[in-house]
Amino acid sequence: MERFETESLALMPGQKVQATVLSHHPWGVVVEIVGYENAGLSASIDMIQQFSRTTSSHDELLALFPPIGSQIDAVIEQIHRWHPPVSVRLSIRPADLESLTWNCDFCGEGITLSPGGDALVLDSRSNDGPGSHTLISHRHCLAERIRPDNTGERARALKIGKMHDGVVAGDDAAVAEAVLSDTGAPAAARRSRRPGHSSLDL
Repeated sequence: MERFETESLALMPGQKVQATVLSHHPWGVVVEIVGYENAGLSASIDMIQQFSRTTSSHDELLALFPPIGSQIDAVIEQIHRWHPPVSVRLSIRPADLESLTWNCDFCGEGITLSPGGDALVLDSRSNDGPGSHTLISHRHCLAERIRPDNTGERARALKIGKMHDGVVAGDDAAVAEAVLSDTGAPAAARRSRRPGHSSLDL
């Protein structure tokens, strides 16, 4: 893997993709993500993990395996870039295709990864060597971990990906003031708000 391998960075947990089924295995299927056939990815769907609890027999589970050669809709559940090749785990559960949820790596609470949710995907890399590590975070969880006087970066943590909502660089200070006020609220109060959203979604 190149130190700064970038092709797979276009893929994120919660992103919907199409995949071609290449082979069946006792645990699930190996697939190829459409548009990334030459990216050197290892992509798969763990059918046992996704469907064993909702099926009553092995034959019933096998019947859910998509046919080899078929093209299916899927959503990216996890991406691991720690060692080459990049490993992508997909989900085809109907509920995940509708809205994929995960746990925040900071607070441990549920978070919506699908578009419209409150998740940030953080990829950490180092000049010391190849590979990267992916973390999933609530916007407010990241904002709370940025030092209080760095109001601009706190504001940007809440607004990244939502710039079409009308907030521009000059608005950072006003947004950050709201961030400081909101992150001072008790955790229980924040949890009582609309799931997957911050009160600061402007």
